[in-house]
Amino acid sequence: MSAVFEGYEKQYCELSANLSKKCSSAGLLDGEQKKQKISEIKSGLDTAEALIRKMDLEARGLQPNIKAVLLAKLREYKSDLNNLKSEVKQIASTNLDQAARDDLLEAGMADTLAVSANQRDRLLMSTERLNNSSNRIMESRKVMLETEELGVSLLHDLHQQRQSLLHANNTMHGVDDNISRSKKIISNISRRMDRNKWIIGAIITVLVIAIAVILYFKLSK
Repeated sequence: MSAVFEGYEKQYCELSANLSKKCSSAGLLDGEQKKQKISEIKSGLDTAEALIRKMDLEARGLQPNIKAVLLAKLREYKSDLNNLKSEVKQIASTNLDQAARDDLLEAGMADTLAVSANQRDRLLMSTERLNNSSNRIMESRKVMLETEELGVSLLHDLHQQRQSLLHANNTMHGVDDNISRSKKIISNISRRMDRNKWIIGAIITVLVIAIAVILYFKLSK
């Protein structure tokens, strides 16, 4: 896996967790404090979006099998970022003005308990979302490790096949060399046999001539 991608991923996960905490705390604030907190969250969302773009560019430059896993993780991160954006919009839209806050204060203890329950529900939802994101990240890392192991195994098999092909190629070269040497030996034997035939023919011719001469002298006497 790309070390660059892992660095961006770590930054994003830490930033996402931090933004979730800020969203939860922003829901408990009001007035200028709430506006300031929302402004900080939006700035963090821009940074998170930039990290996702960097991860996307890095993933698309990797090998296809690793690229597919990383792009699947990016889809999860993009979904997580969209959820954060939606939560920020909801918090910003529920920012009450001073008159509404006064009405809530005058509503009594029942309304205060209802607001507290709503805040607790949002905190629980944020915590659950963080847990789900962490589980998805762990599952994605597990899939990535399995993919890396498969890639290493495939490379090992390819290396063994290459060694076998090289060995077979060397063997073929050895066979070709032996065949060439055998052809040379056969050619040399053939030439020697031809030379021996000529020598034997010459000897036979000489013997025939000698016998003819001997017979001629004997018959002439």
